[in-house]
Amino acid sequence: MIKIFTPFEKLSKSHKTFILLGWLFLLIVIWFVGTSGTKHLFPSPSQVLTGFTDLYNEGLVVHIFNSLQLCFISIFLATVISLMFAYTWPIPALKSISEFVTKFRFLPFTGLSFYITMVIHEARTMQVWILVIFLTTFLTTSLIAVIKDIPQEEFDHAKTLKCSRLEVLWQVIILGRLDYVMDVIRQNLAITWMMLVTVESIVVASGGLGFLIKNSDKFMNTGRIIALQIIILLIGLGLDAGINFLRKTIFRYSKI
Repeated sequence: MIKIFTPFEKLSKSHKTFILLGWLFLLIVIWFVGTSGTKHLFPSPSQVLTGFTDLYNEGLVVHIFNSLQLCFISIFLATVISLMFAYTWPIPALKSISEFVTKFRFLPFTGLSFYITMVIHEARTMQVWILVIFLTTFLTTSLIAVIKDIPQEEFDHAKTLKCSRLEVLWQVIILGRLDYVMDVIRQNLAITWMMLVTVESIVVASGGLGFLIKNSDKFMNTGRIIALQIIILLIGLGLDAGINFLRKTIFRYSKI
């Protein structure tokens, strides 16, 4: 028992599972106890269960599909654009452009959406490009950081093999860091999924989980809000686990 309270102690998988289940059980107990009175901050488990039922009857599955579609389209377009900026970063003439793109991550989200709505009027397209522009800044920053962290020995090794400059770019940066790129995408996918609800609540015409949350918040239905938060969390964890499994399957010898 003392091992689980010892810093840097290595535990078996069964012990880790036991600790996780213990904390989960404690959280459920606190939830039941904290919502047993007449006045409470969070909705009771029965209210959340009712929220799940109501959401399902109102087409929850369709809204989840809409949100996932928006998420995948946005992350795909943002990845393609970000890779273009990152892979042209070593070129002196284009380096300043890539670095300038990374500075846009400090722009406020609301201001960005305002200018996009002036140009694009279709709801789904508007949502996609708000997310794409927002994500491209963070993805480009992360990808350039991956390139900067490549040891000089790898470049020297490629040069000793008489590789040209373009071959060094292809072998060391592009092919040599594909597993890192997938991990960067996995990390930014969490940002995408988190911001997705905000974007859908700004532009509600095409539905989605953000649309459901905004409607639930409008009518102060806390049971539905917590139910939606649980759904969003579970889907996000599933997406993260899925892309991490895909990375480990494709790049079996990855050191990340």
